[in-house]
Amino acid sequence: MWGGMKRRAFLIRTAAVGAAVAGGLWLKDHVLWRKPRLSFGTDGSSGWSPLAVTETATPTVRVDMAGRSFVALIDSGAQYSVIDRALVAELDLTDVFDMPLVAYGVGGRPQVGRGTTLAITVGDLRIEGLRAAILDLGPLAREEGLGAPLILGQDVLGEAVLDIDMKGRRVRLTRPDAHVPPPSVRPLAVRRSGTALTTEIVVEGTPLTAVIDTGSSALAALSRSAAEAAGLLDGRPERSGSSIVLGGLTSARVVEARRVVVGDEVWNGTEVHVYADAPLPNYPRALLGMAAFADRQVVLDLGRGRLHLSSEMDLMVGPPA
Repeated sequence: MWGGMKRRAFLIRTAAVGAAVAGGLWLKDHVLWRKPRLSFGTDGSSGWSPLAVTETATPTVRVDMAGRSFVALIDSGAQYSVIDRALVAELDLTDVFDMPLVAYGVGGRPQVGRGTTLAITVGDLRIEGLRAAILDLGPLAREEGLGAPLILGQDVLGEAVLDIDMKGRRVRLTRPDAHVPPPSVRPLAVRRSGTALTTEIVVEGTPLTAVIDTGSSALAALSRSAAEAAGLLDGRPERSGSSIVLGGLTSARVVEARRVVVGDEVWNGTEVHVYADAPLPNYPRALLGMAAFADRQVVLDLGRGRLHLSSEMDLMVGPPA
């Protein structure tokens, strides 16, 4: 598998949506990006699905679409769902429309998107009317990368609770009013920021607001300015890495942080990935990825702004700082 963050998309709305006026926002939410329709199984869930790609910590599932099976990445860091442009051509999808959207990965290279409407099945869950951006996902969609030509983003996660059982290597989507958190989990302090879920992390004494990003395999990734503020670019040893992002690969700097704190949990001597800054609205300064949830049960309820984790005993990694 590719090293680094395995990032792919932060989807940023353009002014063409409506110049932030009320009518434009209504158009986005009710026409251009109206909510998908989710029909759950008899128990109110999709049922448990094994991870489709076992070599990475990011949650992936098999989905059925147009009579075929594909891998989809469940990505809480992506504002909208995405389908790879090559797959749209391969399936000869005809419901394609212009979409006022520009998409950026953490590499900063933009793509202007078009859109389509999808119907997919995930286990016992049927998702219809899913408005997905058509973008070039590059290595993310190909077998030498993650092999996932579909991304299920915050539009889907806002309508379902995501259970990730990393020890059991499986995932499930559940109707919010039917979800019962397992007794083994406890809440992590989080808050909604737009359509994303964020939490506070502390990197070498510097507090940062990080987007909860199930599409990132690293523990933490910081923009260059955030890494500088945390003192990580002080001449300490670093190595070059690469990350799968929207449309291709981008370089990343990898440095060792002496101490990273998330809630009441501490990682000492852990790698942090550093990506380039970009002068964009809502561009994240920090990401908290799936390495923070290794061997855990994770309950992500984006719609209600909640995150629960199972406890880990003696989680401190590395020698005390």
